[in-house]
Amino acid sequence: MNELSPPKPNHLPTNTAVFLGPHPRRMGSVNWRGMWELYKKEVKRFWKVGVQTVAAPVITSLMFLLVMVFAFGRSGTSVAGYPFEEFLVPGLVIMTMIQNAFANTSSSILVSKVQGNIVDVLMSPLSAFELTVAWTMGGVTRGLAVGVAAIATMSLLAPLHLHNLGLVLFHAVAGCLFMSTVGVLASVWADKFDHMAAVTNFIVTPLTFLSGTFYTIDRLPHWAQFMAHYNPFFYNIDGFRYGFLGQSPSQPVLGVVVLTMLNVVLLTWCFLMIRSGYKLKA
Repeated sequence: MNELSPPKPNHLPTNTAVFLGPHPRRMGSVNWRGMWELYKKEVKRFWKVGVQTVAAPVITSLMFLLVMVFAFGRSGTSVAGYPFEEFLVPGLVIMTMIQNAFANTSSSILVSKVQGNIVDVLMSPLSAFELTVAWTMGGVTRGLAVGVAAIATMSLLAPLHLHNLGLVLFHAVAGCLFMSTVGVLASVWADKFDHMAAVTNFIVTPLTFLSGTFYTIDRLPHWAQFMAHYNPFFYNIDGFRYGFLGQSPSQPVLGVVVLTMLNVVLLTWCFLMIRSGYKLKA
């Protein structure tokens, strides 16, 4: 053989595996793995400080229950045919749930924006749809965790009735999803913590307290009853309470329709806002 001719390649046996190096992961139309990992991150974020994110809200709701019962319930006060404490518990539970669903998404995104590490999430191979689902489901999970803890704790102080389990579950999930999407929208819009505090203090808290958590709206003046029917928190709290007590000043079906349509609108709004990069991308 000529010394200048190139050597012949060594042929590997047909059964020998050849390492071709790293290659792109094929994710399909939806990056389920990435969405799941972001969701797990959101859950781990609040679970690591569970005393603050789960136990503290339950203790706060217990304080509300004890104060209200000692102030109004010891005289045998009855509301909607039930002792005051039995009427109060479902409203306190769902109010605590939706407030914590809002707090989870709003704090997670806003803190990431302020610290500047939101870019780590935005640069990941996740679409606007996948970001929306992962963020909102993290808030829903925290709201449901707080709700389970609150029900377990409050049942030791007041008997709980169960009229319709399906309505209880629907309003629990739909209410947490509603406020979780509101938290996403508010945190994307907010530039600093003062903005978020304004949303919480002037919108979220007043609407939850004026939605029939501590009373039935038939005790309000006619103009206030009229306004309450335009408060989405009313349908959430009223429907959740109906699932326990079987008593409601409004039609339960109406609450299901209102919350379903509201969640569709808000989820679409979240998706469009995140896709546009509004206040997320420089």
